[in-house]
Amino acid sequence: MRLARTCFMATGLFLALGWASTRAADLAVRTPDLADGKAIAEKWCGHCHMTGPGEKRAGDAAPTFTAIARMPSTTEMSLRAFLQTPHVRMPDYHLTRDESADLVAYILSLSDK
Repeated sequence: MRLARTCFMATGLFLALGWASTRAADLAVRTPDLADGKAIAEKWCGHCHMTGPGEKRAGDAAPTFTAIARMPSTTEMSLRAFLQTPHVRMPDYHLTRDESADLVAYILSLSDK
């Protein structure tokens, strides 16, 4: 009886540790890729926005990404929320979580330029 209980507890501990390590891997933080963010910006946003420094004006109605990045209200959270909310004048591209993180990181990187 004691051996069975010990084996049962050891098995439970083993399974719990395996689950915890798998869960930790799932929660690992991915570093956003600025090059991917720039590529996304050029492909999906460049028709209306000037997406990088030194580019020609894409349109009058859409602010440049540099101007967006320099707004006092622009934060990682505000950009993520904006990209996840449908807007009348913007297409809804349904970016993945990684694509959104890359695009947000790219936009924020323009605040120093």
